[in-house]
Formats: sequence, structure tokens, C-alpha cells
Amino acid sequence: MAYDEDLANRIRELVGMEKGLSEKKMFGGLAFLINGNMSVAASGQGGLLVRVDPQESDALAAKPHAAPMVMRGREMQGWLRVESEGLATKRQLEPWVARGVGYAKSLPPKQ
Repeated sequence: MAYDEDLANRIRELVGMEKGLSEKKMFGGLAFLINGNMSVAASGQGGLLVRVDPQESDALAAKPHAAPMVMRGREMQGWLRVESEGLATKRQLEPWVARGVGYAKSLPPKQ
């Protein structure tokens, strides 16, 4: 499954003015990086991947349409998957994107 190009465009509208922004195809989707750190991605499996503070993962995963990201059968602390149903409006999408961008900005830039 290819990533949702409409979702990618909606993300792009929200992050387009961020300093250090780049886009990269990753995990079968399109990732949006800030200073080389992934913030969010339009997932190739549908929905949104969001990078968050690992200490907040469990609380955020309890929100509607959110779940821990699972890779190779293992939950990844600091990474969430948000289902498309929870991203239908700008009001739903924007807080997730802002959270991912905010966390990526808090990390040291990658070289």
C-alpha cells in the first residue's frame, strides 16, 4: 500500500515553514524530518506515524485512534501510529503534527 498523498499534502501545509525541514521516503511512507530527525510520516500502511517523547508514549497511545507503533512484533517507545479515522480534519491532524515536530526539534540535529 502506498502512503496517502492527500495526508502528505496536509502535513506539508502544516510544516512547510519549519526550519530544517526535509522529506524522505521511509518505512513505505513519506517522512517529514526536522534537522534530520523524523517528526511525522504519512505511513505506507495508512494513517500517521508520530515521534513523541518516549515517556509520553503510553498516555498518548490511550487517545482515540492512537496506538504504539509495532515493528517486528515489538512496540516502539516514542513512536505512535494514528489511524486515518482520527486525522480527518485539520483540528484532528494538527496536534499530532505539532507534537511530532516539537519533539523532533528538541533532539540534537543529525549530521
